[in-house]
Amino acid sequence: MNIPNGFLDYLKICSDIFSIHVDWAFANHSTNYKAAHKALYEKIREQYPKIPSSIIQATRNQALEAVKRLKFKIKPKKKPYSAVRYDARTISLRGNKLSFSSDNGRIKQLITIPSYFKKYKKWKMQSGTIGYDKQKHKLKINLCFQAPDIQLNNENKVVGVDRGIYNIVSLSDGQKLNTKLIRKRKREFLFVKRQLQAKVTKSAKRLLRKRSGKEKRFSLYHNHCISKWLANLPYDTFVLEDLSGIRKQKKGKKINNWLSNWTFYQLELLLTYKAAALGKKVVKVDPSYTSQTCFACGKIDKEQRDKSHYMCSCGYQEHADINAAKNISRKYLFAVEKTQKAEQAEELASLKNEASKVKQPNASEEM
Repeated sequence: MNIPNGFLDYLKICSDIFSIHVDWAFANHSTNYKAAHKALYEKIREQYPKIPSSIIQATRNQALEAVKRLKFKIKPKKKPYSAVRYDARTISLRGNKLSFSSDNGRIKQLITIPSYFKKYKKWKMQSGTIGYDKQKHKLKINLCFQAPDIQLNNENKVVGVDRGIYNIVSLSDGQKLNTKLIRKRKREFLFVKRQLQAKVTKSAKRLLRKRSGKEKRFSLYHNHCISKWLANLPYDTFVLEDLSGIRKQKKGKKINNWLSNWTFYQLELLLTYKAAALGKKVVKVDPSYTSQTCFACGKIDKEQRDKSHYMCSCGYQEHADINAAKNISRKYLFAVEKTQKAEQAEELASLKNEASKVKQPNASEEM
């Protein structure tokens, strides 16, 4: 895609707007959208009258989200050509023609869409980002689409998926993928990175820049492979644990380093859209006690797990991750059953209510 005239200057202005909101957030120790809008919107409109109001608001949200994420510990900075956030109002895709807002009005350009992604063009586009890659000297475009509603014919085809460090995925049907080779490769990445960072020579810095992003590409490749394998299994529903707060837990320095270096969320996102493309779905359940509960008798005792081996006093034995995956699957099935019973009770109550409203004929009316 060709770079439109003046587009790089537009990206710089958006970075300046980002910095204005960050400075305001630190000065007022606030990430409130309404307060920031009231304090800065009119001033920014006067200073940059050509920037669309929706772009100013999107950049404001992006800046305040960054401050909130870092908890005011570090002041976030936006590079001059980093990506600008767009929503459904400011970006659209029709065929191969991409249309998006800028300070010079609406820009329309033809883009090349890889054949693999053409099947997602029928989905509803929600948002996107557009930035500039200085190394490749071209624009970077990311588009987000909303998957259509999925109607499953057979809810019984459910599999629980337990994500871990030693086994990246373990399924309730007994299958698991070991991460021994992946962890070995990640340790090699870390070792080389530390060796180069310890040196201050130009060649070391040049090699660091050359290797930048290599580990991310390595993780993305393996997550693509794993998510594709999972999505093509003969199941309609994949049940995952909700790991949103996993990095806040204190498990020791070694485990915390592994958790911070592991791409659990990326694997979840890839599996979600790959499953949706096949008419399947991904759901999440509460992870509490899934690894400490016996699948056979339901007893909860963390002493029953010894590393990768799970042995209950009732005699049940299983691989600890497989046992957790089974509990994850059962949690979802119990939730579905509870929901169905509640819906049936509500429907029965409504039918009784309607029946009570029907006037019963008396004897005189019948005669």
